[in-house]
Parts: sequence; C-alpha cells; structure tokens
Amino acid sequence: MKEIKRNIYLDRLISRKENGLIKVITGIRRCGKSYLLDPLFKNYLLDNEVKEDHIIKLELDKEENKKYHDSHELNLYIKSQIKDKDMYYVLLDEIQLVKDFESVLNGFLYERNIDVYVTGSNSKFLSTDIITEFRGRGDEIKVFPLTFSEYVESFNGDRTEAWNEYVLYGGLPLILSKKTDEEKSKYLKDLFEQTYVKDIIERNNISRIDVIDSIINILASSVGSLTNPQKIYKTFISSGEKEISLNTVNSYIKYIEDSFIVNKSNRYDVKGKKYIQTPQKYYFSDIGLRNARLNFRQQEENHIMENIIYNELIVRGYNVDVGVVEVRDENKNRKQLEVDFVCNLGNKRYYVQSALNLETREKTIQEERPLMNINDNFKKIIVVKDNMKHWFTEEGILVIGIQEFLLNSNSLDL
Repeated sequence: MKEIKRNIYLDRLISRKENGLIKVITGIRRCGKSYLLDPLFKNYLLDNEVKEDHIIKLELDKEENKKYHDSHELNLYIKSQIKDKDMYYVLLDEIQLVKDFESVLNGFLYERNIDVYVTGSNSKFLSTDIITEFRGRGDEIKVFPLTFSEYVESFNGDRTEAWNEYVLYGGLPLILSKKTDEEKSKYLKDLFEQTYVKDIIERNNISRIDVIDSIINILASSVGSLTNPQKIYKTFISSGEKEISLNTVNSYIKYIEDSFIVNKSNRYDVKGKKYIQTPQKYYFSDIGLRNARLNFRQQEENHIMENIIYNELIVRGYNVDVGVVEVRDENKNRKQLEVDFVCNLGNKRYYVQSALNLETREKTIQEERPLMNINDNFKKIIVVKDNMKHWFTEEGILVIGIQEFLLNSNSLDL
C-alpha cells in the first residue's frame, strides 16, 4: 500500500499552528485521525526543526497510558516534560477517555509555550459542544474517510479499478491494505458491529438494541431519500411495535449522528430563503460502511453517487443543504422541485445536481429544470456518471463526469 498523504487536513493543522486555541480533530473511528497526528503532523514538526523532546505525544487508548485517564495525572505528566521556555507541542490521541479532560486542556491555554492538538471520536466533540467545553477556545478540524482523489493516490491499480472498489468498499484507510473481497467485506461488517454500534450502545446505555439496529438499517436503505424521525417512528408502529416512543427514535438517530456514522442535510427553500424543518436526508460518512450494513445488497448507483458527491462537498469545506425550488405548473398548481445540493462557503454558492446520465434532450431538460427556476447568478452544475470531458448545456449549466468532479479540486469553478 502506498503512503496516504492527507494533505488537505495536514494543511489545515499547519495553518492553525500556535494560534492559541485547542486544535480538536474529530471524525468517525478508523478514518485516520491518529495517523494525521503521527506520523504526518509530527513529521512536519520534526522537518521544521522542532526538537523531538518538544513534542509530547500520548495515545490514551493504549493500556500503558490508562493512568493518564485521570486528568490530574495527565496534567502532572505533561508539565513534567516541559523543561524550558521554547514551544512544546502536545498531541493527545482519544482525549475523551480522560475524565474531566476539559479542565486540564483549558489549563494549558494559560501556558504561552504549550500548543495543544487532540483527537476524539464521539459526541463530546460535536462542534456545538466544543464552544462550550473549551470556553470558545476550541478549533475543530473534521477528518473524513478518504476522498476518491486520496484513494486513487494510494491505490495499486488503474483509475477504473479504483472507482469500482471505492463505490463498493468506501474510503476507510485500512481497506487499501485488504487483499480480497472477503477480507474487505469482513473488515467493514466487523468494524460496524464491534466498534461503532457497540460504542453507541455502551456510551448511551441503550436497552433496545433491536431498535438502534433497525434505525441504522433504515438510514442505510434511505440514503438519497427524504426521511425524518416521525416517518421512521410510523414504520415501527405499523410493524406492530408498541413499546417505542417518537422521543426514543429521535434520541437514537441523534446518537448515530453523534458517532459520525451519518450526517444530516437539511432542506432549504431556495426562493423563500428559509429552512424547511422536515423531512431531511441522511448520508453515510463512508459509503463502504453503508454498503456493508446492507450486506452489499442495495447497490443503487444513483444513491451511492449522491452520497459520494455529498461527502466530497463536505470535505471541501462547504455547508451543504438539500435544495427545494417551488414552481407552478401549467394549471398554476404549486410543485416542489429538488436541487440535490445547495453548497455555501463564505460568499460562494453552487447548486449541484447528481444524475446517472443525460442520454436524451428530455433527460437533460428534466435535470436542468430545478436549476433553471433559480433566479440568481450562482454556478449551476450537473454531475453525471459518464467519464467524458465536461461540457456546458445550451443554458450554460456545467455538466461534468463524476471522476473528473472528484479528482479536480477546482471542478466547481470550471
């Protein structure tokens, strides 16, 4: 397996170096957070003349470091390593294992020569909590499984082979080291059951394991489709389940989100410039995990492609919503058209449609219609499965193949 570089995240860490904030690296387990800290960031520091004894690193999930799960012991150890006034870089892996870690980390902020970097894998590290827990002095770097571009760089084979593997097994880094389909499938299934689901159940004291399992399966099956807790609750009731409440369904979905397995995308009324509360869409942070959860049975190309596009946009730093455009038909009846993604970053906005193909003029018109009913000048894009060179429709909409879209970091601005 070739070296995995993760330059997008390394650059984000470097740009935040010595900024006076706690750098909090979040993401689903096994997506590469620890690897980002060491060797990638640690090697960067060493290459830039930081002495090794000025890098204090602890892997808190190791047996020999269990004593540092006590915040007092952790504080004493780190302070004991600081011998002079030069800058020290503190790298703490799986900090959520430390009881009252917030207090010890906030204490480091008062030291002018301590620069802190931590990783965490659960709801303690949702961006909304970071502000509270670190008194507004936490700086979050979200890490995701490999994008297709990162996957191709480390894959031993041609691009077509890489794509076929990626859409089936996803981008968790260790997948690249598995040789056979059996190994890859077993790795993903075991990881889901023995790490992710077990972690959710234990952390939240869940008694209805059958219900959390069913909700995960429903979310996996409904990727690319609108759903909400109420709809899922009604599914349980209609199947004869009497001992479950809407509140339980809401809570369980939140637990799944909090473990970074899925991300929720809200609906946005483009013309009305307002959010619509329900329903929403849920996308898996790794398509391989989603496929494994369904035993690789539901392989709908359109939904898988939509999930991969969503993840790519999130990795690039965009806030991504599901767009709704209201139009009137020939009888002046109101109708809602869907724009797959409304992407915002600062003053930039893009409208992105995912379509398997535009084989006919009629199909092109169908995919263009929601975009053509948006009365602003922001870029409009249709991503298709075909791997032809990008082109523009008669209405000036960019049509681009999925692989070019994913491999060209500037594809939104072609």
